[in-house]
Amino acid sequence: MNYTLLGILIALCVLLMILERLGLPTTLQLQLKGDIKRETRWLAQYGQAVSALVASALVWELDPDRERRTHAVLALLVATIGAAILGMLIKRLTGRIRPGRENAGQFTGPSLSHANWRESFPSNHTASALAMSVVLATFYPAAAITFWTLGIVCGVLRYIMDAHWPSDVMGGALLGYAMAWGVLHAMHLM
Repeated sequence: MNYTLLGILIALCVLLMILERLGLPTTLQLQLKGDIKRETRWLAQYGQAVSALVASALVWELDPDRERRTHAVLALLVATIGAAILGMLIKRLTGRIRPGRENAGQFTGPSLSHANWRESFPSNHTASALAMSVVLATFYPAAAITFWTLGIVCGVLRYIMDAHWPSDVMGGALLGYAMAWGVLHAMHLM
């Protein structure tokens, strides 16, 4: 695990939360239309359940090394699903209100019930995307730039689409990165 990157993600998340709390304007309120809207929505789904299953199927079908592909698929699914589950638990504990809603940005505290409007922190899309990118880049370093770019683009789009605060995206990146490295370490792949 790159502890410097982990520290930077933590510091950025905290700094962004402080700036958001101080009232720094952070929402964009863009109105994306047509092809741009459709394409950005597609990219923002990188790391989610269907893309993780498709990536797993592609790894399984294309990687001729049976042991590597088995480890890659297992790590990919555990990291992305694990990040999503842990993210959901954190969302339910913190209860942060999404941008564009009444009392936006406030933390309302724990709740057992699902309410999308109060489940902003952390960004699960970003967490799953980064978890997927870390795992895929570890097993297939020749394509690491592509995987990292997809993960970062997913997180940036969650902010651009006003689904999350910048600190939510950083928190999601931190969660996904840590989850992927935890899974890889637990599987003795790192």
